[in-house]
Amino acid sequence: MPDGNNNGNITHELKYVTTNHFYLEIDSTIAASFTECSGLSLQIKKNVFMEGGVNHQQRIYLGHAEFADVTLKRGITDHPGFWNWINAVFDERKATTRRNVNILVFNQAGETMMSWTLIGAIPIAWKTPSLQADGNAVAIEELVLAYEGLQLGKEKGGGSPQNRQRSSGFFPSN
Repeated sequence: MPDGNNNGNITHELKYVTTNHFYLEIDSTIAASFTECSGLSLQIKKNVFMEGGVNHQQRIYLGHAEFADVTLKRGITDHPGFWNWINAVFDERKATTRRNVNILVFNQAGETMMSWTLIGAIPIAWKTPSLQADGNAVAIEELVLAYEGLQLGKEKGGGSPQNRQRSSGFFPSN
């Protein structure tokens, strides 16, 4: 039986996540839940140069970053802000609204285990499953988001509509 004294030993409490659900946070509010998330990736292009007289080594210079589209599958939502954002993209009269959105994973205690902030995200594809009369939430079979930057962390936040910063070209993170 533990007596509260660990005799100088470092203990590590493991926080389990039994079933992953990925939550989409927009405007600091969880707006949708998905059971699958794919495509979160970053690739930095490299330029390889051979230096004259150095035959045993190459020089690598990093180029620009490329982000793959994120695909969220089998989701549900009844959040009006989420649907307003989706509809704004398809409405030709409105300016396209980009948002910083968070994809969150929680453990069983409700603590954020991981957070991916998609900077300047915009929906580029949306697909609905077959409609069923016995459901009470709007289902999303697939949602594809393009984005301009990526931040990793364990904090939540962000999701607000943002204006692009002229100096860097990026949307500011919250």
